[in-house]
Amino acid sequence: MTIILLHLTYQRLKESLLMNKSFLFVPLFLCFASSLFAFGAKEKDSGKASPAVTIVQVTGIVRLVGTANFPELQIKDSEMSWYIAKDEMNKLYDLQHRTVTVEGEETVMELKFGNGLPAGTRRELKNIRIISVD
Repeated sequence: MTIILLHLTYQRLKESLLMNKSFLFVPLFLCFASSLFAFGAKEKDSGKASPAVTIVQVTGIVRLVGTANFPELQIKDSEMSWYIAKDEMNKLYDLQHRTVTVEGEETVMELKFGNGLPAGTRRELKNIRIISVD
């Protein structure tokens, strides 16, 4: 008798869960809401003037990094990696795995994790002029 009662209770519980689909969205919504705090908020513009443009000359090996959906070119010298601006990639794309010397405008961006801690520095070159290719 107890087994039959448990089976009927299980069947009714199962039917009510399947008919009440909003019950399934509650755990999903709670998981989504709790994960929002892991992402950082975008910082507001403080109204500061942009820094002066610095022209640098870099010598290093051109290499392709990233994924198939988000490829990026870098010039890797002995000290650091210099990223190439997206609109400038076509100038150096055919020079991968070769040593080049370029001159361009340096843009420095301080990276932060979602919780505000520093994540390093990204140096990007734009308005590139190729000086030599080895």
